[in-house]
Amino acid sequence: MKEFWTSLASLMGLLAFSQGILHSLFPPELRFTLLKLFTRTFQWFSSYCYFDITEIDGVNTNELYNAVQLYLSSSASITGNRLSLTRARNSSAFTFGLSNNDCLVDTFNGVTATWEHVVTQRQSQSYAWRPLPDEKRGFTLRINKKDKILILDSYLDYIMEKANEIRRKNQDRLLYTNSRGGALDSRGHPWEAVPFKHPSTFDTLAMDPAKKAEIMADLRDFADGQSFYQNTGRAWKRGYLLYGPPGTGKSSMIAAMANYLGYDIYDLELTEVHNNSELRKLLMKTTSKSIIVIEDIDCSINFTNRTKPASVRRAAYQDPLAPDLRAGSVEDGGNSITLSGLLNFTDGLWSCCGSERIFVFTTNHIEKLDPALLRSGRMDMHIYMSFCSFPALKILLKNYLGLDEGDVEDGILMNLEEVIDEAHMTPADISEVLIKNRRDKKKALFELLEELKNRSERRHAVGAAREKNSTEMEEEEQEKRALECPIEDCEMPVKYSKEEDKDQKEKLN
Repeated sequence: MKEFWTSLASLMGLLAFSQGILHSLFPPELRFTLLKLFTRTFQWFSSYCYFDITEIDGVNTNELYNAVQLYLSSSASITGNRLSLTRARNSSAFTFGLSNNDCLVDTFNGVTATWEHVVTQRQSQSYAWRPLPDEKRGFTLRINKKDKILILDSYLDYIMEKANEIRRKNQDRLLYTNSRGGALDSRGHPWEAVPFKHPSTFDTLAMDPAKKAEIMADLRDFADGQSFYQNTGRAWKRGYLLYGPPGTGKSSMIAAMANYLGYDIYDLELTEVHNNSELRKLLMKTTSKSIIVIEDIDCSINFTNRTKPASVRRAAYQDPLAPDLRAGSVEDGGNSITLSGLLNFTDGLWSCCGSERIFVFTTNHIEKLDPALLRSGRMDMHIYMSFCSFPALKILLKNYLGLDEGDVEDGILMNLEEVIDEAHMTPADISEVLIKNRRDKKKALFELLEELKNRSERRHAVGAAREKNSTEMEEEEQEKRALECPIEDCEMPVKYSKEEDKDQKEKLN
């Protein structure tokens, strides 16, 4: 035994001596070149080729990586031997995935593809313009060289389509909001997301059925119109403007649109966006099949150079020492988004960096919006969210009380129909009356009818008072003009009835 250990020690010493001689004879550069040559020779004679799909491609997230991860998660839950199991915060579903450096074999049209999930530690960087994750993630695809054309032409497209289908059916839709101050998370995303659980649908939306059918048909034509938009040379996007009094269901309409199409929602808070460049970056980070929403756009921000006097704008450009209007001010929190930047966001070249996206603006005062925002191509469809009508009231009775039209007495239904248009009550106000009395349906109908009558009477009283005040002001104005006019130099206007006025005109002619 002693001789064995002595021989082993001698062998180790010889190997160490040989390694030292090898390192002295073959410097690192030569060894690297030989290793590279060996790798190329191996690849030349190998029957396989490899494709790397990284998580981050430059500054953007690689959509193919996300699609492969989602596609393999459905296969891994069935065929994988070693899986990672995760559940996102506030999510109701579990997600399967490949563990680090694990493999999975997939088959497509008789062709075998081997996927490996590669996770390595990222080298520390002394300087980075945005934070990067500590781990570098990616997938390596190994296929036979003879199947390369089939894989590149069909397999990857199949993965993208399958991933989109899985995302729509199984994954929770997400509600995004831009991070405060434009901050980025660890993976460079400026958006924060939570699962979207809003239950609003077009079936429950209190709106005229004919108008709802028109909107649903327009949405479906948009979602199915990829070839149409390509053939006509238009960007695959559409804009909707929702306007009307508060409480008429604009937010519920947006939720119904998202649930109908299965799209994610990006709720853009303009007050957290500092400039046009940051606005474009937010647009670049949105995904396809999404709805980008700006609520209450008339009061979100004051557009730079739109509310300032023209003389101030000219002075700012002529005087180099004048304050830079483009940099924002203390009053508006440094926000310098311009109307031009917002228009380019919705209809410029940057709006084409994605596809199948919907822009929705909401406002309570459409008259305050710049006409440039309202034209077709930016806001293609204007939807007026009106006060509650009789068809919308029947939907609310069904939603909150479970009453169909035949379940309500004809007399009550007729009275409701007579006063609903004059009352000018919003669906939100009517819903509150029904919610409070939902345990007693008769009481709910009675109180709703009384509230509608009271609202109608108050509106008539206010209208009569305004008409009376208008008449009194007109008479006071006539008396004032009469007092200011000398009696000898001017004549008092004579009031005629309609018949007399007609006769006077005929005499003059």
